[in-house]
Amino acid sequence: MHKGKSDSVSIFSSLPEDVVLKIASLLQVRDLCALGCCSRFWRELCFSDCIWESLVRNRWPLLSSFHFPSSSTLTHSPSFKKWRKLYSDRHLELGVRARSVVKFVEACSPSESLEVGDHLKAVDTLIGTSFGFEDVQRFLFDPQMNVLINLVGVHYCLTTLGIRVYELRSCEPFWSLDQSSMYLICKCLQWQGDNLVETLRTHEISDRRVCVKWWKVGRWFYGFRMRDETHSRWVSLADLAAEDDEHVLGVLRRGTIHEVLRVQISVIGRKSAHWSHRLE
Repeated sequence: MHKGKSDSVSIFSSLPEDVVLKIASLLQVRDLCALGCCSRFWRELCFSDCIWESLVRNRWPLLSSFHFPSSSTLTHSPSFKKWRKLYSDRHLELGVRARSVVKFVEACSPSESLEVGDHLKAVDTLIGTSFGFEDVQRFLFDPQMNVLINLVGVHYCLTTLGIRVYELRSCEPFWSLDQSSMYLICKCLQWQGDNLVETLRTHEISDRRVCVKWWKVGRWFYGFRMRDETHSRWVSLADLAAEDDEHVLGVLRRGTIHEVLRVQISVIGRKSAHWSHRLE
């Protein structure tokens, strides 16, 4: 067994450095840390600063370079300190922000219905802190949470992260390797893409539904204003993710503008008071 471990280390150590770094950067953080405890070779590689820089940039692609450590700071600092610390600190920070979003949505929806303004405020919080897709999955796609919270995550993924279709991570750097090395690499990696629909299914929330209801100003007809129009539609999270109901997503994105007086999102079919009777 010890010989097998030595052989695997020998195979990887013989590969070009950029290929080995690419392999390590595709691992989950938990797997990367576990691999780093296997040998001195893997410890130096898995805990190196260039690996953690890649992890930070991949997990938070919307993060401004203003938040990144400067190259001059990295040059004078101990190895693998700055980027790894940034990853850890940001992970903890976003956990706190996510909990604040959950509490906000719960406080604004005591009767299991949420006004679109509050929904958009929750989405804006995610935008302001540049949540990544992994953060949304980890903190907002819990099936034990209210579906209104799940919806905030889906809305953010669609409109800000732009995650809609399956994108397989490139394996091009490994095509030139020999068969034995390729086999060992494939044993270590699990290729996965950012497929929102599949992610919702994995988290068992794809079939969860909400009712989106909106009120529009009544049209004028021969000098008389007709009654306000009411529209409602039930939609599942999977339907939104698959772009099967872009009209509802458009209503959520626009909120109360122009002729739309009110937009309400409900978990169940509760009867709502007419918009004009609602006290602000």
